[in-house]
Amino acid sequence: SLLSLCQNLLPLLSPPCFFSLRHPSFIPQPDWASLTLGVFVCQACSLLHRSIPHISRVKSVQDTWDASEVELMAAMGNTAAKAKYEQKVPAFYYRPTHTDCKLLREQWIRAKYERNEFEFIEKQEPYSAGYREGFLWKRGRDNGQFLSRKFILSEREGALKYFNKQDARDPKAVMKIETLNATFQPAKIGNPCGLQITYLKDNSTRNIFVYHSDAKEMVDWFNAIRAARFHYLQVAFPGASDEELVPKLTRNFMKEGFMEKTGPKHTEGFKKRWFTMDDRRLMYFKDPLDAYARGEVFIGSKENSYTVLSGLPPSTQGYHWNHGITIVTPDRKFLFACETEAEQRDWIAAFQRVINRPMRPQEYAGVKKRAHFFLFCF
Repeated sequence: SLLSLCQNLLPLLSPPCFFSLRHPSFIPQPDWASLTLGVFVCQACSLLHRSIPHISRVKSVQDTWDASEVELMAAMGNTAAKAKYEQKVPAFYYRPTHTDCKLLREQWIRAKYERNEFEFIEKQEPYSAGYREGFLWKRGRDNGQFLSRKFILSEREGALKYFNKQDARDPKAVMKIETLNATFQPAKIGNPCGLQITYLKDNSTRNIFVYHSDAKEMVDWFNAIRAARFHYLQVAFPGASDEELVPKLTRNFMKEGFMEKTGPKHTEGFKKRWFTMDDRRLMYFKDPLDAYARGEVFIGSKENSYTVLSGLPPSTQGYHWNHGITIVTPDRKFLFACETEAEQRDWIAAFQRVINRPMRPQEYAGVKKRAHFFLFCF
């Protein structure tokens, strides 16, 4: 049966789904297979393969199979398919995991099997050329409306720019590639192609929210930003390997969500705010789609006397949510309250991961450079 064939071939296969990219010790049961591509896939990936029926026809390993279908699977398999369809993946190109949004996972599959982008380098031009120009829907900072804006990404100029008017000579904003980050946020933005771009402006974090109606177009923009960051870092750190640089290209936020907070005197009433944990920076916003943070605090390491505690000091008053968190820094304590115990556990775990990690030399430099913004406005 094919099921026994799957089991016999499994040790020879490369990981069949996104999950094992992040957890190599775990290989999910390949419950499905693509008859046309000759690869085994998990349940989640099979749903994405169904979106390209002209390329991939999936079938359960529990179904009845004829001899020719079994022979096809034995002849190809995941390892051979990976060697064929991923032979020229650029180092900067984002390889999604099971935790990434559907857009990234589906476009990865389409790029491999439908467009054959990693077999022919010329098909990678949209995100490899060092220059990209086009229109994206951008959310207005003040009115919240999405309007079409012209964007230009230029590695030569070291910047991503956007223009408020199509014929404008001067850009509305210039975002240096040095501080640029991009992360897909479909739920927050309310669009399956929603991308959050962050950069530093006057030493504080600025957010812009964009999307495009074409999924490939949006993922191409994302990988073009990663390519620009990659080439910038290659120049900035000439001795670094690709393996060292790739994790620095873009990053997802460690944790986001609502908490309550109080002011520096701990006597002000608690207010509900949206928090974003971006590496060592904890920022808070009145609204998840605000352009600027209302406040930002640096989270150092335990060697620098930073700790996180469950609960609030006994004298604390004014909170509505009962699951408290106290962050102790060399200068003061920051008090938060979560709505549920599960949220409290998740936030504490995120803070603990950062605090347990020794600080790098460049992080010490960043603290001095941005010290004036490590505040907590009420």
